[in-house]
Amino acid sequence: MSKVDVFRALHRNRLPGDPLVLPGPWDAVSARVCEEAGFPALATPSAGIAAALGHEDGSTPADEMFAAVARVCGAVDVPVSADVEGGYGLAPKELVERLLEAGAVGCNLEDSEYGTLKDPHRHADWLAEVRYAAGDLLFVNARVDTFAYGDGDPERAIERAALYVAAGADCVYPIGAPAHVLPLLRSGIQGPLNVFGRLDGEGPSPTELGELGATRVTFGPGLQRRAARQMRELADSLRT
Repeated sequence: MSKVDVFRALHRNRLPGDPLVLPGPWDAVSARVCEEAGFPALATPSAGIAAALGHEDGSTPADEMFAAVARVCGAVDVPVSADVEGGYGLAPKELVERLLEAGAVGCNLEDSEYGTLKDPHRHADWLAEVRYAAGDLLFVNARVDTFAYGDGDPERAIERAALYVAAGADCVYPIGAPAHVLPLLRSGIQGPLNVFGRLDGEGPSPTELGELGATRVTFGPGLQRRAARQMRELADSLRT
């Protein structure tokens, strides 16, 4: 199978409590570490890459983001999905071409801009264009920002998700959804459900998120931020 076929297969027939766990490498070294740890696929975080490149989250130039994604993809043999934020204003065809040139098998696309939710119908139309341009060569993860920038109403999130699935999204990502609403989201959303996992021990574990309805769990820039904290602690210890 091709890498994208492998990636799609990893989302199918997941048992409760056994979600697909996708760590978020931000460069070639961290990608190799994740692959060597046995993860079957990876998902780059835009915020983690931004920090590694010296940018604020959301301000990474498109060329730098795609170059970073290409370095991650080129460093490993497992499939890699890329968080490319809102698509950087690129036309769907060019966005797809650049993702494929970088070696990505999937992408994460947000439905907000500068902290404001986009019109869901227009966003669904745009996702449909991305789907048409990609054919079956990309796994499209449609982020739903209702809990991040909207009113946090699960029903509104489900409505947005339905539009995006109808437009051809392979997976839906209601980022920031509280754990207690995951069963409701799971019951109302068709197809795979991506859920945000925390690495600070404050939230449910990936297994628990799977039991609540998650098909897959991603961590955003969690790994990169944790590595940065550990490096600061080490640096501080060297001064004493």
